[in-house]
Amino acid sequence: MTESALDRVRIILVEPAGALNVGSIARIMKNMGLSHLVLVNPQCDPGSAEARQMAVHADDVLEAAQITKTLPDALKGCHRAIATTVRTRAIATPLEHPRDALPWLLENFQADGQTALIFGAEERGLSNEELNYAQRFVYIPSSAVYPSLNLAQAVAICCYELSQALDDQRSEIRSFAPDTRTLEPASLDAIEAYCQHLERLLLKIGYLHPHTANSRMEKIRRLLNRAYPSAAEVALLRGVLRQGEWALNTQNQSPGSDSKLL
Repeated sequence: MTESALDRVRIILVEPAGALNVGSIARIMKNMGLSHLVLVNPQCDPGSAEARQMAVHADDVLEAAQITKTLPDALKGCHRAIATTVRTRAIATPLEHPRDALPWLLENFQADGQTALIFGAEERGLSNEELNYAQRFVYIPSSAVYPSLNLAQAVAICCYELSQALDDQRSEIRSFAPDTRTLEPASLDAIEAYCQHLERLLLKIGYLHPHTANSRMEKIRRLLNRAYPSAAEVALLRGVLRQGEWALNTQNQSPGSDSKLL
């Protein structure tokens, strides 16, 4: 790994509320060699005097920051994503130490592959729905007396760990993910498109119902995220769905056929 690996990492802030925090984050990113900042539906002005004051000599990071409306938009083109959280989820999800998980974002599995590190809003963190878009989850150990970290502090710790991981030979040992470097990994937006396609078909055939679809699809998304499918594998799965839709439509259009797929 070289320093260019950091160029592939997006630091994504979901609905940041404080311009001071955004400016401080731009500064720590530049300190640690990162430059790709993405703001999802920001609740402050990243170009304000407050933000620039805290950024000091990292104005270029602020000016280049990408602004998107949704988290899926921020993740377009990414193949790996880690979210920071302390949230208890209905589905058992291992929370990892940043030092153990973050090197995974730097592994040179694809020369132009983009990765992401996602942080939630200052007041609420990341929702369960937002956590569905990540494949691994990290927490920052802190005192039980006062465990809550400021957003800029949390980003600083993670950026430091990413920077240190460049020269950490143990990162290869710590990564539990299968070796996908010989395959073109599926982008996160391709996986999400497959999930939406699957949900439509499962609703149509009655496997899913509107009131249970979200919880069941969350389990399916978690399964896919653990599997790290390749682009070809996701294309194969989409083909299965299209064939299923064709068979369903053909049966429904046949004379005398029942309206339901048995």
